[in-house]
Amino acid sequence: MQNRINQLFQDKKENILSVYFTAGYPKLDDTVTIIENLVENGVDLIEIGMPFSDPVADGPVIQHSSLVALHNGMTIKKLFEQLKDIRDKVNIPLILMGYLNPVVQFGVENFCQKCAEVGIDGLILPDLPLNEYQEEYQPLFEKYNLHNILLITPQTSEMRLRQIDEASSGFIYMVSSSSTTGVKNNVSDFHQDYFERIRQMELKNPRLIGFGISNRETFENACKYAQGAIIGSAFVKALDGELTLEEKISNFVKSIVRTA
Repeated sequence: MQNRINQLFQDKKENILSVYFTAGYPKLDDTVTIIENLVENGVDLIEIGMPFSDPVADGPVIQHSSLVALHNGMTIKKLFEQLKDIRDKVNIPLILMGYLNPVVQFGVENFCQKCAEVGIDGLILPDLPLNEYQEEYQPLFEKYNLHNILLITPQTSEMRLRQIDEASSGFIYMVSSSSTTGVKNNVSDFHQDYFERIRQMELKNPRLIGFGISNRETFENACKYAQGAIIGSAFVKALDGELTLEEKISNFVKSIVRTA
Protein backbone atom coordinates (compact mmCIF):
# COMPACT_ATOMS: atom_id res chain seq x y z
CA MET A 1 0.00 0.00 0.00
CA GLN A 2 1.32 3.42 -0.94
CA ASN A 3 2.11 5.70 1.95
CA ARG A 4 -0.62 8.33 2.33
CA ILE A 5 1.96 11.13 2.50
CA ASN A 6 3.18 10.29 -1.00
CA GLN A 7 -0.41 10.09 -2.20
CA LEU A 8 -1.18 13.52 -0.78
CA PHE A 9 1.72 15.20 -2.58
CA GLN A 10 0.80 13.44 -5.82
CA ASP A 11 -2.81 14.60 -5.58
CA LYS A 12 -2.22 18.14 -4.32
CA LYS A 13 0.69 20.28 -5.48
CA GLU A 14 0.14 23.50 -3.52
CA ASN A 15 -1.52 25.12 -0.48
CA ILE A 16 -1.23 21.97 1.64
CA LEU A 17 -2.29 22.68 5.21
CA SER A 18 -0.75 20.56 7.95
CA VAL A 19 -1.88 21.12 11.53
CA TYR A 20 -0.09 20.08 14.70
CA PHE A 21 -1.74 19.47 18.06
CA THR A 22 -0.62 17.84 21.29
CA ALA A 23 -2.26 14.50 22.07
CA GLY A 24 -4.16 14.63 25.35
CA TYR A 25 -4.70 18.41 25.27
CA PRO A 26 -6.86 20.19 26.30
CA LYS A 27 -8.34 16.98 27.76
CA LEU A 28 -7.01 13.45 27.73
CA ASP A 29 -9.70 12.04 25.46
CA ASP A 30 -9.84 14.93 22.95
CA THR A 31 -7.32 13.35 20.56
CA VAL A 32 -9.71 11.56 18.19
CA THR A 33 -12.28 14.38 18.29
CA ILE A 34 -9.63 16.88 17.21
CA ILE A 35 -8.45 14.63 14.36
CA GLU A 36 -11.97 14.04 13.09
CA ASN A 37 -12.86 17.73 13.19
CA LEU A 38 -9.66 18.79 11.45
CA VAL A 39 -10.45 16.33 8.66
CA GLU A 40 -14.05 17.53 8.42
CA ASN A 41 -12.80 21.10 8.01
CA GLY A 42 -10.47 20.24 5.14
CA VAL A 43 -7.01 19.95 6.70
CA ASP A 44 -4.68 17.92 4.46
CA LEU A 45 -2.26 16.40 6.98
CA ILE A 46 -2.19 16.11 10.78
CA GLU A 47 0.82 15.99 13.10
CA ILE A 48 -0.01 14.46 16.46
CA GLY A 49 2.37 15.61 19.17
CA MET A 50 3.56 13.07 21.70
CA PRO A 51 3.96 15.08 24.92
CA PHE A 52 7.38 15.05 26.54
CA SER A 53 8.60 16.56 29.79
CA ASP A 54 11.52 18.42 28.18
CA PRO A 55 10.36 19.69 24.75
CA VAL A 56 13.44 21.77 23.95
CA ALA A 57 12.49 22.73 20.37
CA ASP A 58 9.04 23.95 21.35
CA GLY A 59 7.93 27.39 22.39
CA PRO A 60 5.88 28.18 25.49
CA VAL A 61 2.46 27.34 24.00
CA ILE A 62 3.37 23.80 23.00
CA GLN A 63 5.48 23.30 26.12
CA HIS A 64 2.43 24.21 28.21
CA SER A 65 0.16 21.87 26.23
CA SER A 66 2.68 19.07 26.63
CA LEU A 67 2.84 19.48 30.40
CA VAL A 68 -0.97 19.63 30.66
CA ALA A 69 -1.29 16.48 28.52
CA LEU A 70 1.21 14.62 30.71
CA HIS A 71 -0.67 15.77 33.79
CA ASN A 72 -3.87 14.50 32.14
CA GLY A 73 -2.28 11.05 31.89
CA MET A 74 -1.20 10.94 28.25
CA THR A 75 1.43 8.33 27.37
CA ILE A 76 2.52 6.71 24.12
CA LYS A 77 0.66 3.55 25.14
CA LYS A 78 -2.49 5.58 25.79
CA LEU A 79 -2.12 7.38 22.48
CA PHE A 80 -1.96 4.12 20.54
CA GLU A 81 -5.08 2.94 22.38
CA GLN A 82 -6.88 6.13 21.35
CA LEU A 83 -5.81 5.73 17.72
CA LYS A 84 -6.61 2.01 17.33
CA ASP A 85 -9.74 2.63 15.23
CA ILE A 86 -8.76 5.95 13.65
CA ARG A 87 -8.49 4.48 10.15
CA ASP A 88 -12.16 3.55 10.27
CA LYS A 89 -12.88 7.28 10.40
CA VAL A 90 -10.20 9.26 8.55
CA ASN A 91 -7.97 8.64 5.56
CA ILE A 92 -5.61 11.63 5.42
CA PRO A 93 -1.93 11.25 6.38
CA LEU A 94 -1.20 11.14 10.11
CA ILE A 95 2.25 11.80 11.55
CA LEU A 96 3.50 11.39 15.11
CA MET A 97 5.86 14.13 16.24
CA GLY A 98 7.94 14.09 19.38
CA TYR A 99 11.29 13.30 20.88
CA LEU A 100 13.48 10.23 20.60
CA ASN A 101 13.78 9.35 24.30
CA PRO A 102 10.16 8.20 24.87
CA VAL A 103 10.30 6.20 21.63
CA VAL A 104 13.48 4.43 22.75
CA GLN A 105 11.89 3.78 26.17
CA PHE A 106 8.86 2.26 24.43
CA GLY A 107 11.11 0.17 22.19
CA VAL A 108 11.80 1.44 18.68
CA GLU A 109 10.58 -1.64 16.80
CA ASN A 110 7.59 -2.01 19.08
CA PHE A 111 6.81 1.66 18.45
CA CYS A 112 7.11 1.31 14.67
CA GLN A 113 4.95 -1.80 14.70
CA LYS A 114 2.22 -0.03 16.68
CA CYS A 115 2.40 2.90 14.26
CA ALA A 116 1.79 0.52 11.37
CA GLU A 117 -1.07 -1.19 13.21
CA VAL A 118 -3.00 2.04 13.81
CA GLY A 119 -2.18 3.60 10.44
CA ILE A 120 0.50 6.21 11.13
CA ASP A 121 2.31 7.32 7.97
CA GLY A 122 5.39 9.07 9.29
CA LEU A 123 7.43 10.31 12.23
CA ILE A 124 9.05 13.63 13.05
CA LEU A 125 11.74 13.23 15.70
CA PRO A 126 13.76 16.47 15.64
CA ASP A 127 16.44 15.19 18.00
CA LEU A 128 17.17 12.03 15.97
CA PRO A 129 20.43 12.77 14.09
CA LEU A 130 20.54 11.83 10.42
CA ASN A 131 23.52 9.49 10.75
CA GLU A 132 21.98 7.72 13.75
CA TYR A 133 18.73 7.27 11.83
CA GLN A 134 20.54 5.81 8.83
CA GLU A 135 22.78 3.52 10.86
CA GLU A 136 20.27 2.25 13.41
CA TYR A 137 16.65 2.90 12.53
CA GLN A 138 16.12 3.29 8.80
CA PRO A 139 15.52 -0.43 8.12
CA LEU A 140 12.83 -0.48 10.83
CA PHE A 141 11.10 2.59 9.47
CA GLU A 142 11.10 1.10 5.98
CA LYS A 143 9.88 -2.28 7.25
CA TYR A 144 6.77 -0.61 8.69
CA ASN A 145 6.27 1.86 5.79
CA LEU A 146 6.99 4.89 7.98
CA HIS A 147 8.49 8.04 6.54
CA ASN A 148 11.09 9.81 8.67
CA ILE A 149 10.47 13.51 8.14
CA LEU A 150 13.71 15.46 8.52
CA LEU A 151 14.09 19.15 9.34
CA ILE A 152 16.19 21.83 7.70
CA THR A 153 16.84 25.39 8.92
CA PRO A 154 18.33 28.59 7.44
CA GLN A 155 21.67 27.45 8.88
CA THR A 156 21.69 24.06 7.12
CA SER A 157 24.57 23.91 4.63
CA GLU A 158 23.99 22.97 1.00
CA MET A 159 25.92 19.72 1.43
CA ARG A 160 23.80 18.81 4.44
CA LEU A 161 20.64 19.77 2.56
CA ARG A 162 21.56 17.38 -0.23
CA GLN A 163 22.20 14.60 2.29
CA ILE A 164 18.86 15.22 4.00
CA ASP A 165 17.04 15.31 0.67
CA GLU A 166 18.62 12.03 -0.36
CA ALA A 167 17.76 10.35 2.96
CA SER A 168 14.24 11.77 3.16
CA SER A 169 10.97 10.24 2.15
CA GLY A 170 7.59 11.94 2.18
CA PHE A 171 8.55 15.60 2.53
CA ILE A 172 11.12 17.91 4.09
CA TYR A 173 10.11 19.99 7.10
CA MET A 174 11.50 23.42 6.34
CA VAL A 175 11.93 25.37 9.59
CA SER A 176 11.28 29.02 8.77
CA SER A 177 13.75 30.43 11.29
CA SER A 178 16.18 29.38 13.98
CA SER A 179 13.79 30.21 16.84
CA THR A 180 11.56 27.84 18.79
CA THR A 181 7.99 27.21 17.70
CA GLY A 182 5.34 29.86 18.11
CA VAL A 183 7.71 32.78 18.63
CA LYS A 184 7.28 34.72 15.39
CA ASN A 185 3.97 35.76 13.90
CA ASN A 186 4.80 38.33 11.26
CA VAL A 187 5.34 37.56 7.61
CA SER A 188 8.40 39.88 7.55
CA ASP A 189 10.16 37.64 10.08
CA PHE A 190 10.65 34.91 7.52
CA HIS A 191 13.93 34.37 5.67
CA GLN A 192 12.60 34.76 2.14
CA ASP A 193 16.11 34.56 0.68
CA TYR A 194 16.44 31.17 2.39
CA PHE A 195 13.07 30.04 0.99
CA GLU A 196 14.12 31.11 -2.50
CA ARG A 197 17.53 29.45 -2.20
CA ILE A 198 15.94 26.13 -1.26
CA ARG A 199 13.39 26.39 -4.06
CA GLN A 200 16.15 26.92 -6.61
CA MET A 201 17.98 23.79 -5.42
CA GLU A 202 15.20 21.68 -6.97
CA LEU A 203 15.23 19.04 -4.24
CA LYS A 204 13.57 15.73 -5.02
CA ASN A 205 11.28 15.91 -2.00
CA PRO A 206 8.38 18.35 -1.58
CA ARG A 207 8.62 20.84 1.29
CA LEU A 208 6.35 22.17 3.99
CA ILE A 209 7.30 25.29 5.94
CA GLY A 210 6.79 25.34 9.69
CA PHE A 211 7.51 27.53 12.76
CA GLY A 212 5.83 30.93 12.81
CA ILE A 213 2.88 30.10 10.55
CA SER A 214 -0.01 31.53 12.53
CA ASN A 215 -2.63 33.11 10.28
CA ARG A 216 -3.83 33.37 6.68
CA GLU A 217 -1.15 35.91 5.73
CA THR A 218 1.78 33.80 6.93
CA PHE A 219 0.23 30.61 5.52
CA GLU A 220 -0.26 32.09 2.07
CA ASN A 221 3.21 33.63 2.09
CA ALA A 222 4.80 30.27 2.98
CA CYS A 223 2.84 28.58 0.20
CA LYS A 224 4.59 30.82 -2.35
CA TYR A 225 7.85 29.06 -1.55
CA ALA A 226 6.80 25.49 -0.77
CA GLN A 227 3.97 23.03 -1.35
CA GLY A 228 2.33 24.12 1.89
CA ALA A 229 2.82 24.98 5.53
CA ILE A 230 2.47 23.65 9.06
CA ILE A 231 0.59 25.41 11.84
CA GLY A 232 1.22 24.36 15.44
CA SER A 233 1.29 26.87 18.28
CA ALA A 234 -1.48 29.07 16.84
CA PHE A 235 -3.82 26.07 16.60
CA VAL A 236 -2.96 24.77 20.06
CA LYS A 237 -3.66 28.25 21.45
CA ALA A 238 -6.99 28.29 19.59
CA LEU A 239 -8.11 25.18 21.50
CA ASP A 240 -8.48 27.31 24.64
CA GLY A 241 -11.61 29.35 25.29
CA GLU A 242 -15.32 29.00 25.88
CA LEU A 243 -16.61 27.58 22.59
CA THR A 244 -17.02 23.87 21.94
CA LEU A 245 -14.01 22.01 20.57
CA GLU A 246 -15.83 21.59 17.26
CA GLU A 247 -16.53 25.32 16.98
CA LYS A 248 -12.97 26.30 17.87
CA ILE A 249 -11.51 23.96 15.25
CA SER A 250 -13.95 25.04 12.55
CA ASN A 251 -13.36 28.74 13.22
CA PHE A 252 -9.60 28.32 13.20
CA VAL A 253 -9.34 26.41 9.93
CA LYS A 254 -11.73 28.85 8.23
CA SER A 255 -9.51 31.71 9.37
CA ILE A 256 -6.54 30.14 7.52
CA VAL A 257 -7.92 28.68 4.31
CA ARG A 258 -9.84 30.64 1.70
CA THR A 259 -12.98 28.84 0.64
CA ALA A 260 -14.11 28.84 -2.98
